[in-house]
Amino acid sequence: MDCKNLTEKQEKKMYPQTKQLILKKMEEGFYPGVAAAFIKENQVESFTAGFAQVVPEKQPMTEDLLFDAASLTKVVATTSLVLRLLEDGKIELDQPLHKYLSEFENQTITLRHLLTHTSDIKTWIPNRDELSQEELIAAYLKLEPGEQLGKEVKYTDAGTILLGLMLEKIYQETAVEIFQEQVLEPLGMMNSLFLPFPSKKTVPTEQLPSGEVLRGQTHDPKARVLAEHAGNAGLFIDLNDSITFVQMYLNKGKISNGRFLEEETIDSLLQDQTPEKNGYRSLGWDLKKDVEDGHAILFHTGYTGTFFLIDIKTQEALIFLSNRVHPVDHRAEYLICRDEIVENFLKEKAVLQK
Repeated sequence: MDCKNLTEKQEKKMYPQTKQLILKKMEEGFYPGVAAAFIKENQVESFTAGFAQVVPEKQPMTEDLLFDAASLTKVVATTSLVLRLLEDGKIELDQPLHKYLSEFENQTITLRHLLTHTSDIKTWIPNRDELSQEELIAAYLKLEPGEQLGKEVKYTDAGTILLGLMLEKIYQETAVEIFQEQVLEPLGMMNSLFLPFPSKKTVPTEQLPSGEVLRGQTHDPKARVLAEHAGNAGLFIDLNDSITFVQMYLNKGKISNGRFLEEETIDSLLQDQTPEKNGYRSLGWDLKKDVEDGHAILFHTGYTGTFFLIDIKTQEALIFLSNRVHPVDHRAEYLICRDEIVENFLKEKAVLQK
């Protein structure tokens, strides 16, 4: 791929080694294109490179394009709202989901279990991708936990799907309407949206066996069926709105016209919130450790090739948006590549702090 398509906004190069690695991995074919940003205190360096689309024709990557955020939806939308409800005292972390979503049959799985991925919920649903929206929702409401409930982390989409259904019960609106009104609008994320129509403004994802390239449709098959009710995926976000969201975290919940989250809430996320304090996961977020002193750093990924890495203590962040499933999904190779980028950034920022 041709780095001539590289565009950037900042003269000063903030994390040159990590940036070089991101571009190198693109050249090696791990993803056709990328939009990324480094944040250090009040400084932002953003850049795009490569192609948003290569099939059926090439389209250069630009900063105004919307990415299928995949599981970043979990932290941007679903987790954000659950945290605000916890602050308001409308829900309690260690109460069963059944208390707030009576249609969910099990009475032992708590909100903490779902947020920390410790529910051991058995997610296999027969003929899942052939079910209607109504049938799929009914199947999720019947899921049960396994023997490791509360004991170990097993990442799943089911937790945020169920939390999304809980939010619908509380707000009496669809998840998409709630996320738009309660998250995107207050944060001023005016470019981001759910259920977009296929257009040149969205970055395409996978090419299906039929030859069709998914564009403006959610890549996750469950979220495609759940549509306006999906709490696990479905957000389409651009680089600038990603920066806005991450800066809210770096500012410990403060936004231009007040607060989105309380400082105490942000602080609580920098701790292991699993029931037995043995999973090193927070509420909604995964945690990484600083290579120098081991302090907690917020981390979350999206299947389509996205991630946020937010170090609140040192006021640094890396935002990474790629189209790595386009046109073909090579997940195993990408995961090695992603982990290398994350590790490089953590090491480079430690060196630059000295």
